[in-house]
Amino acid sequence: MAASNYYYFVASLPHLNYGDKPPVSSAEFREQCQASLSKHDNALTRYCYYDAKLAVETIKPTGSAFIDFLMLRERIVTLNLAKLRAERLNRPAPEEAPPDMPRAEALAKSAFEMDNPLDAELSMDRARWGVLDEMVGVNLFGVNTIYAYLLKLQLLERKQRFNTERGAAEYKNIYDTILNEYNSRDKEDI
Repeated sequence: MAASNYYYFVASLPHLNYGDKPPVSSAEFREQCQASLSKHDNALTRYCYYDAKLAVETIKPTGSAFIDFLMLRERIVTLNLAKLRAERLNRPAPEEAPPDMPRAEALAKSAFEMDNPLDAELSMDRARWGVLDEMVGVNLFGVNTIYAYLLKLQLLERKQRFNTERGAAEYKNIYDTILNEYNSRDKEDI
């Protein structure tokens, strides 16, 4: 399929900087995509989410090399984080990550080694933003620019939702729950 260009739509988009307030919500932008993109290109926006479960489960080609690369990268980051967490708890990793993307593996390791979970999340999101910038390439009016824009909106929305105190409490709660589950399983095995 020939690459689609969306000159007017892309030219009408406000510029995004990491840390800015999103000029439009990702939900509103999806509605704009539905009205502006071809049926095929719009259908692929369903993969434009930073969702660990979606990334791990999407292993078949989507029809977009751009999205396939991002999904593979997120899959590698997610599986490497799971592996590192499992190693810390002396547990087997749930699934082995594909080994062919060193920058994604390094990102997972770097985030895992950070003491502050918020700093780790922000670091990963800044890296995601950078990858999106790198991947758009020279075709600034192509559909990949629109996919990257949608993903960047989500990163901005996510950053706005971070609340240090609430996040720390939730992290502790989740971590304690996981430890209690593993400790309960260990007692059952004895």
